[in-house]
Amino acid sequence: MKVSLELVNAPFVIAFLTWITIDILKRRRHDAMTHFKHRIGTEARVFTAIIVLSNVIISTLYLGFGFYIFWNSGIVPTKPVCSAITWFLASLVTIYSKNKTFSEHKTWPLVLIVWWVFSCIFLSLSAVVYLIHHLKSKELPYPLPEANIVDIASLPLLILLCCCLPLAISENSDLKNPLLRKKDENSSRDDGSFTNASIWSQLTFRWLNPLFERGRIEKLELHHIPPVPESETADNASLLLEESLRRQKTEFSSLPKAITRTIRRSLALNAVFAGLNTIASYVGPFLIASFVNFLKEKHDSSGYQYGLVLAFIFFFSKTLESLTQRLWYFGAQRIGIRVRAALTVLIYKKSLSTKFVGPSNGKIINLINVDAERIGDFCWYIHGVWLLPIQVFLALVILYRNLGAAPSVAAVFATILVMVSNTPLANREERLHSKIMEAKDSRIKATSETLKSIRVLKLHSWEPTFLKKLLQLRETERNWLKKYLYTCSAVAFLFWASPTLVSVITFGVCIFLKTPLTSGTVLSALATFRILQEPIYNLPELISMIAQTKVSFDRIQEFLGEEDQRTFLPDGGSKASDVAIEIETGEYAWETCSQNLKNPTIKITKKIKIMKGYKIAICGSVGSGKSSLLCSILDEIPRISGAGIKVYGKKAYVPQRSWVQTGTVRENILFGKDMDKVFYERVLQACALNQDIEMWDNKDMSVVGERGMNLSGGQKQRIQLARAIYSDSDIYILDDPFSAVDAHTGTHLFKKCLTGLLSQKTVIYATHQLEFLDAADLVLVMKEGLIVQSGKYEELIADSDGELVRQMNAHRKSLEQVNPPQEDDSLTAGPYQKSQIEVIEEKYGEPICHGKLFERSQEEETETGRVKWSVYSTFVTAAYKGALVPVILLCQVLFQGLQMGSNYWIAWATEENHRVSREQLIGIFVLLSGGSSIFVLGRAVLLATIAVETSQRLFIGMITSVFRAPISFFDSTPSSRILSRSSTDQSTLDTDIPYRLAGLAFALIQLFSIIILMSYVAWQIFLLFLAILGISFWYQNYYISTARELARMVGIRKAPILHHFSESITGAATIRCFSQEDRFLEKNLSLIDDYSRVAFHNSGTMEWLCVRINFLFNFVFFLVLIILVSLPRSEIDPSLAGLAATYGLNLNVLQAWVIWNLCNVENKMISVERILQFTNIPSEAPLVIEDCRPKPEWPTEGRIELENLQMQYKPTLPMVLKGITCIFPGQKKIGVVGRTGSGKSTLIQALFRVVEPSGGRIVIDGVDISSIGLQDLRSRLGIIPQDPTLFQGTIRTNLDPLQQHTDQEIWKVLKKCRLADIVRQDQRLLDAPVAEDGENWSVGQRQLVCLARVLIKKRRILVLDEATASIDTATDNVIQETIREETSRCTVITVAHRIPTVIDNDLVLVLDKGKIVEYDMPGVLLGDNSSSFSKLVAEFLRSSKSNHHKNMF
Repeated sequence: MKVSLELVNAPFVIAFLTWITIDILKRRRHDAMTHFKHRIGTEARVFTAIIVLSNVIISTLYLGFGFYIFWNSGIVPTKPVCSAITWFLASLVTIYSKNKTFSEHKTWPLVLIVWWVFSCIFLSLSAVVYLIHHLKSKELPYPLPEANIVDIASLPLLILLCCCLPLAISENSDLKNPLLRKKDENSSRDDGSFTNASIWSQLTFRWLNPLFERGRIEKLELHHIPPVPESETADNASLLLEESLRRQKTEFSSLPKAITRTIRRSLALNAVFAGLNTIASYVGPFLIASFVNFLKEKHDSSGYQYGLVLAFIFFFSKTLESLTQRLWYFGAQRIGIRVRAALTVLIYKKSLSTKFVGPSNGKIINLINVDAERIGDFCWYIHGVWLLPIQVFLALVILYRNLGAAPSVAAVFATILVMVSNTPLANREERLHSKIMEAKDSRIKATSETLKSIRVLKLHSWEPTFLKKLLQLRETERNWLKKYLYTCSAVAFLFWASPTLVSVITFGVCIFLKTPLTSGTVLSALATFRILQEPIYNLPELISMIAQTKVSFDRIQEFLGEEDQRTFLPDGGSKASDVAIEIETGEYAWETCSQNLKNPTIKITKKIKIMKGYKIAICGSVGSGKSSLLCSILDEIPRISGAGIKVYGKKAYVPQRSWVQTGTVRENILFGKDMDKVFYERVLQACALNQDIEMWDNKDMSVVGERGMNLSGGQKQRIQLARAIYSDSDIYILDDPFSAVDAHTGTHLFKKCLTGLLSQKTVIYATHQLEFLDAADLVLVMKEGLIVQSGKYEELIADSDGELVRQMNAHRKSLEQVNPPQEDDSLTAGPYQKSQIEVIEEKYGEPICHGKLFERSQEEETETGRVKWSVYSTFVTAAYKGALVPVILLCQVLFQGLQMGSNYWIAWATEENHRVSREQLIGIFVLLSGGSSIFVLGRAVLLATIAVETSQRLFIGMITSVFRAPISFFDSTPSSRILSRSSTDQSTLDTDIPYRLAGLAFALIQLFSIIILMSYVAWQIFLLFLAILGISFWYQNYYISTARELARMVGIRKAPILHHFSESITGAATIRCFSQEDRFLEKNLSLIDDYSRVAFHNSGTMEWLCVRINFLFNFVFFLVLIILVSLPRSEIDPSLAGLAATYGLNLNVLQAWVIWNLCNVENKMISVERILQFTNIPSEAPLVIEDCRPKPEWPTEGRIELENLQMQYKPTLPMVLKGITCIFPGQKKIGVVGRTGSGKSTLIQALFRVVEPSGGRIVIDGVDISSIGLQDLRSRLGIIPQDPTLFQGTIRTNLDPLQQHTDQEIWKVLKKCRLADIVRQDQRLLDAPVAEDGENWSVGQRQLVCLARVLIKKRRILVLDEATASIDTATDNVIQETIREETSRCTVITVAHRIPTVIDNDLVLVLDKGKIVEYDMPGVLLGDNSSSFSKLVAEFLRSSKSNHHKNMF
């Protein structure tokens, strides 16, 4: 034995010599490498010097000790000499590789590292045995290596060497970074990344060391994190999946099959690790009987050797189990990242390409957030399907060896019985989970729509009603959640009780058959049951996960398989003829499948050819089909019949509802094209954007907020017009491009754009402004979906019975309302430049304010450092003030105590069979085991109760806080951020965090109970545990700073993906028209890769920690076994020692579980932290102030007094309203006019207290509006806001969301607003569906619905904020007449671009730059030619009338 121990050095001597030889040959071949010079850090030099010195000193000590023995005895001692030679060679290799390590940025040679680690472990063992021998004064067993003085002296140096090793490596890894590191994406591609890591580095996750080092010294940012391997990139993963789907020959492509084919190689490698892990995990239970039997016997020296061999096999198998488990889990995460990325890209591509049946944002958010995530997570569970039978088979083998055939068969049958009895519970879990998902879908969809319309809801004071609706949806979800969690509790009870049931049946059969039992066989059986418990326990989760994944697969498959009804028509861009568009006869309808529609939306009865360079105008009343006709040209509306419309050339599209991206103004205009500075400036000038841009701090680099919230309607319209013109396309399709701008701005845009920059282009424009018709080469007049007239303007106007003349008459009637002042030559012939200079939409304060605000808010604010204790305490005490928490912990302590007691009882009683009868043995065992199961049931039920209550309280806190937030919060917070918390974080809170936190507490209780048990057997073990726990927590602290930031980044990096999705779907028609799908896809791929790289390294850091912690505890278990082998038999109870060894088998897993949970809980608690962030949003004023409630009939007269009103959006920004003082008399009509940006909209916001006044006050009928609640104020006022907003639902719910009116009242108001005939076209009448955002209604119709909504409320004060901007003149005249009739006893404040809208008002207020310029009766102001109002009227008349003078007057 002595010789064999000394010959252990021989392989290392050979390895060192081989390494030196190979390296010398390599050096000769690559001699040039030696000339590189590199700067080496001071710390790295110090650590390297320590390593070299340690090697030299140890080799010198052994050599000296050998000489000393030879000098005294004359015999050459083999051990010191062999050790001296090995250490001498190790020193040579160290010195030789030192320079190479730095010059080529490599770590120390693997052979050196293995030698150092081996020597450290070997000498540690020798020292422990030496101490035991001397402390116990006991003869040292022969097989154990005897530590000499040099071994003990070398041990501190070896420990120091091993401690310096990782530090030297991490220091050296920084040498590859330049001294001034550029913070860009490429800086993260270094040798520390996974792609370039060696096998050893991948095994031990050392490739993450540079990241940990950086995370320790500074806060991690995205550019610090290396990219994901090529196989995990979104582009690569999605292309492979698409290829796999294409290869499937069947009509119905199976998504699961395609994914499996894509990842099969990675799955196979993962399966190897999973299989090795399973086999290694059963080695312990297999050998535990042999070890317990060894402890019971008295041994000679060869017996101790057998004990040490057993201990070594235990150590080796546990190390193999730990390593393979880590590689298995990390491999599963990698596959999951790849699958998630591929599915997300496929969903995005489908969303972007799907026409006509655009999916709701809520559904897509759930597809990405929940379904794609779950399919990715399933990679963790997939191997459980085939591993379960293998685990049962291995258990059967062990039981057969220990107990014989009958008891082992009984155990397997009991196991199968437990599994089968779980089936109904698993089925119930699946059903309940589907219900939860449906409820969550509805809630997210409603939340998404509510957030989009929050401004309207607040102005109408409807947010309490919509909040109530959301809470009802959440209550439905909560009821399903409660049932689901209680079902999970039943499953948890059944499977924690399963080892008890199986062991009772097995030992019962043994007693019945009188099978001999020993403590060894009993403990081996118990260890087997415990290890079998995990797959049994995971079975319901596995079944549930399979069921949930199937639901997710079906949902995604259904979405990907939806017919988008695309009609691929060739773009004949190369056609030589002069035809730009050929419109063939055909029918088009939005709802192709609906039986309720009586007529198609559009019917084209004759063929029309549009020549290149033509200007085509489309006019018609509201709902006549203008936008639908444009959509048919764009191929964005389903074709029922006909040949379709052929378009030759590149298209550009300006939708009626403005769509701008989050990003800079320049990015929005360039829209993926290269910058041409000269042309760009011309476009800006033509679109009247120059003055706006000059006004903003960052010029055209100012950031546009989500959905262009921080821009006025006119600015958004002009930006998207500039985007279209800059694209330099052949055909321009403009949908009512002049509705959102003033009359003079419209004239400017028409002259500079349509007849200027686009003079040689084909332009098709729909418009209500009839003054722009005569410049068209062809005019198409629409009515009820038909082109009723087409021809040149002069021809159509000559037809006195035609539809166009009818509309022109209405236009003339509108103009005649404006009594022009005496013609003044200087006024009418004045230079156009003046009005052009004034064409700016200043919107003082808002763009300036939001320009800065949005730049700051695009990157989400996050907490830094540790998750605060207040977050934990808030979470723990949210339900029942934390009263149930101690009860749950007590249940766990009692469960653990009774379980250990039952195991010890049966191990002890089998050895004492002469004193304990078989009936007593099994009876007491059943009692103790049954008691432990009851406490498990109590624990599970109480935990489910806490989970439901906590998640509900935090949800209500967050959603209430969000609904009470001021409008400015929604302007600066993208809705995706709120939705992310409402979906992902809330899901984590519902089903994950309570169980993570409880799991940590339960694991700690288990760990401490095992430490107590082992320390009771041998007190020395306690000291070992203290040291190891200290090292573990040091590792945890080292790890957590990096892991925490990565976990936060995972949360943050998801929101941009959702935001980009939402934005792309909204603007899908524009993106398709500009052929920008590829660019948007690239952006999407980039965002997904950013998320993947964070998720990839986040999971890697967890495994890095687990590898180290597992090894430490495996080493402790090894030392524990050595101590048990070494102790005299008289000092230990074999049953208790065997029990300690049995529980020790789970030690590494348990400790890793504790540390993993400790870190994971903190990472998961970030979801709670994010939700709590939104529970503390600064709130608006109270909805109701009980002490200051106005009378029920208030306001009775409608008199509004403005007293020195001052307004600013933020204290740091300039005043927007600068001391306005005036009175709006009751029951009068007041028109508010002024250039866009003069403060009109701000005045309305002040009236509704959207922004609180900085000074002065507003008094309505003697009540200061600042003194009453917001609900009391807003619910008594009526408003039609700028953007017409409809909600998904029915016509009835849109007109009367509070359900306060009868159908008769609704029909009456529909008739007044000219909507009754439109509604009657659908057989469902008032229950006819309204799509998300009202997409199945035209913008004009939506505005009519908003008018009806206000008229039905019959308020004393009514505000019309540019309410008729998208309505044709004829309809506008009718509407104005309706408003005059219906509001004869009301105070009406009208903010309008069209002069006729306010010309017949009682008073006109003219604002400019936040001050009152004029305030008087229109007649008085018109009488003064120098008045501002008079000039505005003259400008309107000039732009509207001059084009038609010869025809109309």
